[in-house]
Amino acid sequence: AQMGKAFRNEITPRNFIFRVREFEQMELEFFVKPGEDEEWHKKWTDLRLQWWEDQGVSKESLEIYHVPDDELAHNSKATVDIMYNFPHGLEELEGIANRTDFDLGSHTRGQKDLNIDATVAENTQSNAKLAIQDLETKQWVVPYVIEPSAGVDRAILAILNEAYHLEKIDDKERVVLKLKPHLSPIKAAIIPLKKNDKKIVAKAKEIKNKLQSLGLGRVLFENSGNIGKNYRRHDEIGTPICITIDFETLEEETVTIRDRDTMSQKRVSITDVEEVFKNLF
Repeated sequence: AQMGKAFRNEITPRNFIFRVREFEQMELEFFVKPGEDEEWHKKWTDLRLQWWEDQGVSKESLEIYHVPDDELAHNSKATVDIMYNFPHGLEELEGIANRTDFDLGSHTRGQKDLNIDATVAENTQSNAKLAIQDLETKQWVVPYVIEPSAGVDRAILAILNEAYHLEKIDDKERVVLKLKPHLSPIKAAIIPLKKNDKKIVAKAKEIKNKLQSLGLGRVLFENSGNIGKNYRRHDEIGTPICITIDFETLEEETVTIRDRDTMSQKRVSITDVEEVFKNLF
């Protein structure tokens, strides 16, 4: 969905095949007209670079590698590898290949009538004609395929590596996981300042339920006492904000919102909490 937004005027669901292979490799096949493949290959390379940045992987950590002709797979016209500087060295994060009409041409029936550009093995078993008809020329054309393919495990490792920070605060250290909010497992922690105060706890639960009902992700009710330890715990697991409910909340209808990355705190009216939460995403 995120990738489609960028080209929403040009991409339709019929252009896509998306698959996850053994939960290790994410592949997407995007169909284009022959002759427009090089333009779309460049578009998808740019789009995928932006997508990685949107997940928190900085451009400074990425390198582009244009695979030489003598290293290309036999079914690829061109391949661009997105490389990431892992702590253990530079490795491929994703490959974006221009596979021409090889994929569909290999599996279609009526191969001899379709002017397939790629060298494909003869297929006499297929019952499907994997081609589209040009409405102007009335000719049948086998689409070219642009295929981004990314590793799931290495993607998670890259994102975690970028997010993990060890910060010195005075004479202490803080571990913080600066995940993008849409990737954080817990979106917000609701913390009563005094865990045994019934009114404070009830108000905290009320706010927690309101935010949870928005459907934007998990909101945690954190009632373990020590406010400082709660902040540090949620810094480590990447929770973007902590919302503290205290005695001022009962008197003035305000809460304290603490930002994970800057540790800054601000008082916000309870009526504005939902909007602040939504704006995270």
